[in-house]
Amino acid sequence: MAKAAPAEQLKLLDLQGLDARLRSLSNRRRSLETDPRIADLQAALGIANGELGAAKMAVHDAEAELKRAAADVEQVASRIERDETRLNSGTGLSKDLVALQKDIASLNKRRSDLEDVELEVLERLDGLRERQTAQQRIVDDIQGSFGVIRAELDAALAEISAEATEVAARRAEFAAGLDAGMLAVYEKTLAKRGVGAARLFHGTSEGSGMQLSPGDLAEIKAAAEDEIVFCPDSGCILVRSAEWV
Repeated sequence: MAKAAPAEQLKLLDLQGLDARLRSLSNRRRSLETDPRIADLQAALGIANGELGAAKMAVHDAEAELKRAAADVEQVASRIERDETRLNSGTGLSKDLVALQKDIASLNKRRSDLEDVELEVLERLDGLRERQTAQQRIVDDIQGSFGVIRAELDAALAEISAEATEVAARRAEFAAGLDAGMLAVYEKTLAKRGVGAARLFHGTSEGSGMQLSPGDLAEIKAAAEDEIVFCPDSGCILVRSAEWV
């Protein structure tokens, strides 16, 4: 059975306090790293970016459609100009000139129809561009919120890291001055149970929060003062003192 002087065992409570703080900082770090706001914003950003991509594609397709419509109008306008030049020259047979006039009239109708198509595409393109701009604002807003929260979390994580480094240094320095055998028992218990040591306070183990049974309490009280005893429920080292009986 491991042994250590009562005064030495009391030091385990200070060591446990430092370990409890380190554990609290670790839990806090884990909580910040898994902040649900980040996951929610990432999901929202994914959706918003998808809709922005669709809006950009719609604008691209409409721009291509507008170019084709403009090309069709230009092609018909060129034919009209060419035919009008021939007609205005007055050369050729009368029937050919009549046919040319009919062709020009037909082409003008065709140009008017194509210009209507071009105008419809242009109006639709304006609406699609407005939609793209609005969707870009949504993406920018989400990214802005993400940046603010990320900066907030990074600042908090930096504070936690700095404190954890300071507490770990104090812990290492403090542990170096403890009885080596007792420290080894404590470290093994801490690793296995999550709590290395706790007070036995008026018959209650502060490691488990449970009142010890009369049999367990009698057995612990019968142990030598320098004997290291354990909580029957939590398994941690129970630190005893005459003041806590």
